[in-house]
Amino acid sequence: MPNSLHRVAIAGVGFSETGRRLPYSDDEMVRQAVTAAMDDAGMNPADIDGVGTMGGNAMAIGHLLGITPINYFFTSSMMAPAFVEPAIMSISAVASGLSHTCVAVRLIRQMPGASDRAAAAPKSGPPPIPEPMRAVGDASFSAPFGIGAAAAGIGGFQMQRYLSEFGATEEDFARNAVNARWHASMNEDALFRDELTVDDYLASRYISKPLRLLDCDYPCDSASAVIFTTEERAPDFRQKPVMVESYALSAIRDFDMSLLEDFVRNAPVHCAEALWSRTDLKPTDVDCAQLYDGFSVITFEWLEALGFCGFGEAGGFIADGNTRLGGSLPLNTDGGACNVGRRHGANFCIEATRQIRGQSGERQVDGAEVAVWSNAVGPFAGAVLLTA
Repeated sequence: MPNSLHRVAIAGVGFSETGRRLPYSDDEMVRQAVTAAMDDAGMNPADIDGVGTMGGNAMAIGHLLGITPINYFFTSSMMAPAFVEPAIMSISAVASGLSHTCVAVRLIRQMPGASDRAAAAPKSGPPPIPEPMRAVGDASFSAPFGIGAAAAGIGGFQMQRYLSEFGATEEDFARNAVNARWHASMNEDALFRDELTVDDYLASRYISKPLRLLDCDYPCDSASAVIFTTEERAPDFRQKPVMVESYALSAIRDFDMSLLEDFVRNAPVHCAEALWSRTDLKPTDVDCAQLYDGFSVITFEWLEALGFCGFGEAGGFIADGNTRLGGSLPLNTDGGACNVGRRHGANFCIEATRQIRGQSGERQVDGAEVAVWSNAVGPFAGAVLLTA
């Protein structure tokens, strides 16, 4: 583990109500999530002295929930690899002694789509003329050609390169989607639980060819919270402590996906090297993996970067049944963000924690003692290894 004053444990986890276009304010969503995590841990605001967040303001969250005064606070710039950033900031605060118990929060809202804009348009008269979009800096070389949204600039680009370099097929990605949905069918928190087949996947529309609708995480309103504390304090709380064994947060360049030197071997490779260098554990010790699937090709890249299979071999690894419950490495056992909703990586941390606690019900991995979870891809990445 990294040099530190304290070993770090997860004491509590929780979600807010999650769904589409929920009628709650941001503050209420955060209150629900942090309260759920405190209830899970059997603690109250006086037991917490740190807040790290992506979405919202850490000081305001502390005041809202009665976590005051606070010894540590962190608010993300949002240009970071999702929930893993406030999680690792919170882990580091506890490990260093800046905070004895820190809650990491991710608040994310569904962004308005075309149907929302149409509903808000005037019902009579000529349709409004849309405001022209401005593309500045690097975007001025890509946005005019349709590479403005993440689906094109991240998912489509990387998936096309992956297919071209390794000879993978869309059926490889279909099998991954089918496995994730099967796991989601056993998760009451999942937004999608109906059976999915390979044919269903192949019939779904392209978003940015070859990226399909079912390769994309599902936008929703959600807040998530994870409470980190010291190994010494962890036994004072309700749950079996889940220990942070190793963690890494990596960046290999600034945020411009188009300028990556390698579209299929990027930040996760560097991140995985750092993660394994800080522990005596090996990939073969991992009982389950909860790997980011903002776009499904990202999950393939993490499987390979972390050493669970060779580069270009993720499709075959999945086809052989390794990633299905009962296989050698059950993957995204909550159903992943394509099925539980875009909780921006917090769900992977929470599912890994629940697996090690033995709290995942029908989808429980027998004897799970080691789990890894990850976020993001391309220029930046983060991963955390958890143990019983």
